[in-house]
Amino acid sequence: MKMNHRINRQRDLLDDKGYLAEPGYALKEIFNYNRKMIKASKWRIKEWDYYCAFSEDYAFSFTVADLGYMALINASLLDFVTGKETKKTKMKFFTFGKLNLPNSADNGDVIYKDKTHSFVFFNRHKDRFIKVKIKNFIEGKDFHADLSFKKHDEDDRMLIATPFKENPTRFYYNQKINCMNVSGVVSIGDKSYDFVDDKDLGVLDWGRGVWTYKNTWYWGSLSCFVEGVRVGFNIGYGFGDTSRATENMIFYNGKAHKLDEVLFEIDESDFLKPWKFTSNDNRLKLTMTPLLDRVDNTNLIIIKNFGHQVFGKFNGFLILDDGKKIEIVDQIGFAEKITNHY
Repeated sequence: MKMNHRINRQRDLLDDKGYLAEPGYALKEIFNYNRKMIKASKWRIKEWDYYCAFSEDYAFSFTVADLGYMALINASLLDFVTGKETKKTKMKFFTFGKLNLPNSADNGDVIYKDKTHSFVFFNRHKDRFIKVKIKNFIEGKDFHADLSFKKHDEDDRMLIATPFKENPTRFYYNQKINCMNVSGVVSIGDKSYDFVDDKDLGVLDWGRGVWTYKNTWYWGSLSCFVEGVRVGFNIGYGFGDTSRATENMIFYNGKAHKLDEVLFEIDESDFLKPWKFTSNDNRLKLTMTPLLDRVDNTNLIIIKNFGHQVFGKFNGFLILDDGKKIEIVDQIGFAEKITNHY
């Protein structure tokens, strides 16, 4: 099993050479991220905020990403009844950090506006507010989202600082904040999609870093209620040198329970067949029955992204640090396999 080095003290993310000062994982935001300390070309810096809000029959995701030589602004409806995705993506080239994404997941706002798109992620004391407007989202219908993601300041989160063996100035700094109560409404034309905070939850994927050119990773996420308690997990691997720590955690009532390694079993001849997940410490065993396959086949010669983000129903169990077993029954989350070149 891995050492899974936990970091507890506040410190800068990078040293004077632009190397990760202390690879490992944490349960709070304790690193000071400063883009100016990066010792790599602005072409290589990747920064993004991704929110996903879940309800029983649908989910919505929102992305603002500045990937150096391009930016992606995206909103998607994931309809679990029809098994279809409806999305609108805006690309902008040669942004090189001009989107001014904040250095902290807990402070600072994300604001992008043009003639047809308005994406605003407000970060306030008690809530994160997602306010998105898109003209002509689909078939002439406009898109409006006004959602609140409740902050639970006492909650643990998954935070990881991962180096790359190939180049010491490359790193992956990521935070996943699971199980945030979501309330509000999204409308597309005259159709509304409601979120109620005592039954609907969401996740934030907040990332900053400098990557190597080609990578494949696996990621899975769940945020749900089990017997009235907020329960979730973050699982994944394949990205960078994880010898100091993995990103696998269970969340129960706001507290993290660290897992070691998790294996994804996927039939890649058909991504809509069941996925299986097992941990090497026998504390996670799950099957996901897919409802929707969100396929990405972007090929812009230098920039390529090939992936399947699959939403489905999870069944199985999780075991907490104290041995308590949590049964997972038909809870909706997602898992993905992504290969990118950028």
